[in-house]
Amino acid sequence: MYRPSAKGYFSGVGGMELGMMFAGVNVVQSLDLDEEATACMLMNAQYFQHPVLTQDIREITVLGQKSTDIIVGTYPCTKYSTGADIHNARTGEDLFLHFFRHVAIEQPEMYIIENVPGMRKFKVVMEAMTQLPGYYVNIFCPVNAALWLPQERKRLILIGTRKPFMVSAPAQSFRRPKIKDILEPDVHIDLQDYVISRIKGKYRDKPIIVDPENERAIAPTCVAHYSKDQGTRMVKDRSSPYGLRPFTIREYARLQGFPDDFIFPNKMSSYRLIGNAVAVNMGEWVGREAMRYFN
Repeated sequence: MYRPSAKGYFSGVGGMELGMMFAGVNVVQSLDLDEEATACMLMNAQYFQHPVLTQDIREITVLGQKSTDIIVGTYPCTKYSTGADIHNARTGEDLFLHFFRHVAIEQPEMYIIENVPGMRKFKVVMEAMTQLPGYYVNIFCPVNAALWLPQERKRLILIGTRKPFMVSAPAQSFRRPKIKDILEPDVHIDLQDYVISRIKGKYRDKPIIVDPENERAIAPTCVAHYSKDQGTRMVKDRSSPYGLRPFTIREYARLQGFPDDFIFPNKMSSYRLIGNAVAVNMGEWVGREAMRYFN
């Protein structure tokens, strides 16, 4: 079986690449500007044995990179998301042009994009990414991580191929873990004052509460902002004050599909890294379709 080669841009901690590797794709390079994210990848050499570069895509040439069968781009979603409307920051950004530059010059056999559904509202972005001469495009939106994981996380997946190819839509997994399956035992977290204030209703919005005793319960989207405000999403825990507590770093990682031997530093910023990641299972579905295309 042929293992297509791939390189990732805006890799973060490698959620998309990890999933694709689980499917059999040969990832040969990952790149991100975030030093903390690439340092986390380097801590996980059991998975990432290829070069992990801390670089800005705006400053690298296309022909200076190793050519691959697949180019993967998971460029930042912040300015495409509906949440950005609150601060009038839903403006899009030009990083997609640099990914476009790499695809247009290198012309790989396949390119893959992951972003929030809000990207569809940006006509210039969608035109660039769907009208490249010589490519056939499949778009799936929304793809929900809840197909595989107990987390509501809707994303846009775009796959361009040099030959016509019908990508199979993802299907509901019958092995999706339940919330209670991802919880760590005997968790003791000291609730911060702002968390208690939110629980008591002193904020405009109360926390979203997940009940592990509800077999159908799923968590809301894992967001990067959880590193700054753990009061927005909480899980019921009778042993915790007020009967609620935040998710631990490991639980947050499990909600995103990261295996338990994937190392995240024990510090608040790990929530940001996890929240910015692509759900690993979503990457695995994409990887399986890539393997099917090349074989």
